[in-house]
Amino acid sequence: MINASPDLRQQIEAQPFIQPRQGLRSSPIEGVMLTGADVDAIAGLLHLRERQPFTVYGSDRVLAVLEANPIFDVLARDCVRRERVALNAPFEPRHVDGSACGLEVELFDVPGKVALYLERGSSPADLQGEPGDTVGVEVRARGERLIYIPGCAQVTERLKQRLAGASVVLFDGTLWEDDEMIRLGLGPKTGARMGHMSVSGDKGTMAAFRDIPVRRKIFVHINNSNPILLDDSVERRLVMKAGWEVAYDGMEVSP
Repeated sequence: MINASPDLRQQIEAQPFIQPRQGLRSSPIEGVMLTGADVDAIAGLLHLRERQPFTVYGSDRVLAVLEANPIFDVLARDCVRRERVALNAPFEPRHVDGSACGLEVELFDVPGKVALYLERGSSPADLQGEPGDTVGVEVRARGERLIYIPGCAQVTERLKQRLAGASVVLFDGTLWEDDEMIRLGLGPKTGARMGHMSVSGDKGTMAAFRDIPVRRKIFVHINNSNPILLDDSVERRLVMKAGWEVAYDGMEVSP
């Protein structure tokens, strides 16, 4: 699993393949990769506290947040391993029994910021964070590459090089426009202030991906203010015309 959102229990109830199989407290979830320490990435870990063995994988920066908050000690240390993952260093996650899972995984830094609740100042340097605060996940198997980036502040040349040739990219689709939260009266911050690119605009995600060869592009992490969620919206038609798909609950992806 990549990230554990606050609605993880609802996801488990809706998806049979992650439901208990051998008694009420069994679980097929054997690992959780964390892309950041935002609430929507880690809060769901608290639903996995029933003494079932699994591994939490994350950067030094992200795991340090879990270490600093004693509430995550409900994940019993004798059952739940915390494995620090070096950036840009491929590794193979293991099953609980120690056997290989057949996937090669790599965490890599992406432009972003510290989680909102960890902000300690308002200067650009305070908000930008450090390497490991916001990461992407690349999964490789049988010659295919899946890249998952739910939060990104900018598509740099280095990131473009990594994305090029990917089989599937699941990318940050939080907001359609940078100021939509403010315009709709939903919050005081722009997307850029929260560490997210906008989908639209000359500096938005669709523009940034125009020259990146990717087989499938799918927007994820979509805020409920974003009109691309509406099947009949103009914005949905625009993203589809640009070759993008919009993720939905229960979506299954094959390269």
